[in-house]
Amino acid sequence: MGTDIRTDDRALSMELIEQFSADFGSVPANRIAMNAVTKSGVNAVATDRAAGIDMQFAFSEEIATGPVTNQKQSGRCWLFAGLNTIRSDIAKRNNMEPFELSQSYQMFWDKFEKANYFLERIFDTIEEDTDSRIVQWLLQSPLQDGGQWDMFVNLVEKHGVVPQSVMPETFHSSKSYLMNRLLTKKLRKYASDSRRAFRSGTTIEDLREQKLTWMGEFYRLLCTFLGEPPSSFDFEYRDKDGEFHRHTDLSPLDFFQKFFGDDLRSYVSIINAPTADKPFGKTYTVKYLGNVEGGRNVFYLNVDIETVKQVALAQIKAGEPVWFGCDVGQMSDSEAGIMDTDLFDYEGALNTTFAMTKAERLDYGESLMTHAMVFTGANVVGERVNRWKVENSWGKDRGKDGFFVMSDAWFNDYMYQVVVHRKYLPAELDAALNQDPVLLNPWDPMGSLAMMR
Repeated sequence: MGTDIRTDDRALSMELIEQFSADFGSVPANRIAMNAVTKSGVNAVATDRAAGIDMQFAFSEEIATGPVTNQKQSGRCWLFAGLNTIRSDIAKRNNMEPFELSQSYQMFWDKFEKANYFLERIFDTIEEDTDSRIVQWLLQSPLQDGGQWDMFVNLVEKHGVVPQSVMPETFHSSKSYLMNRLLTKKLRKYASDSRRAFRSGTTIEDLREQKLTWMGEFYRLLCTFLGEPPSSFDFEYRDKDGEFHRHTDLSPLDFFQKFFGDDLRSYVSIINAPTADKPFGKTYTVKYLGNVEGGRNVFYLNVDIETVKQVALAQIKAGEPVWFGCDVGQMSDSEAGIMDTDLFDYEGALNTTFAMTKAERLDYGESLMTHAMVFTGANVVGERVNRWKVENSWGKDRGKDGFFVMSDAWFNDYMYQVVVHRKYLPAELDAALNQDPVLLNPWDPMGSLAMMR
């Protein structure tokens, strides 16, 4: 039997493919581009040398911080960024040398709380078909490392914080893939058992009783992977003047309140999502996006990009770092620590166009928030910033001692969220926070979690 080559308008005929090949071979520049890219990779070919030179690591406004942290092979960037925003303040208030807060402590409680949150959502949707979009969304990734600012606040408000020396890193806090895979397997089994029991007549009340046993098992598994979190500890240190301090029998909440003390709920998430379905000046939340049951919901105020810059810069000038979320994989060199829209000329190297607006990138899945970091400086020329200083959590061997530099043009295109104290908001935006938020679907781009490794 011969091969049936379709020739209707929907199929690609062999004659057409032959024409594509002839067209490719007729342009000498195509072969040059092919040879260069296949040998060296497209980034090497497309790198704009001048753009890299222009992105200096010098800033007119800078905040002193401790050494850069390292999340290693985990997606805890949002936790690292959250702890990095408060550790510098703790050190400043208490005349301390910079030190690290325990990221594995936060990771433990995040996974414990996410497990309970997931099971409650399974109970919420227990009458839905298993193949419904919402159930499949819940089952897709119930226990990933990622998170959001409000989820960080939930953890701190309920469980406090501890110095890293009290709960240090473990193998699986720094290399989380297999732990997450096994814990996710367990949660999916709990979900399956719940739905099967419900179909057999078990009530939600009885399932919640069963959930307590499951959560006890889950606590044991987390302790095996991450160690058991302390309920109390002693904290001793010498301040910058050499004076010795000892604090005994502190709970993690005691430590947070004593050494930091501010209400984290005074900090709000300001986003820039210029899509038609999200008018500026309105507030938003996301269905089923959270970690602590009964905790604070994710809450955003959507504004134009210039307002995002204005409030971020105001907080930096006041000496306070700024937690932010962005799409770090776009137009960036993670080794050099440069984030700039001019860094790679892909269109020139490949003789094509990729231009989309920020709104189009969000609507069509080309971009969303993937990573959380901290602004610790800005270079102001006149009244405008041309470069932003970024504290990352990928260790000191990336960028300049672990710090990155972001161009203002990159900020425009790939910045999605900053967290600032509401005192830095213009009065009309502060008032806008009192609106009831619009409820977004879980799969909305603004429902993405910062989890870049």
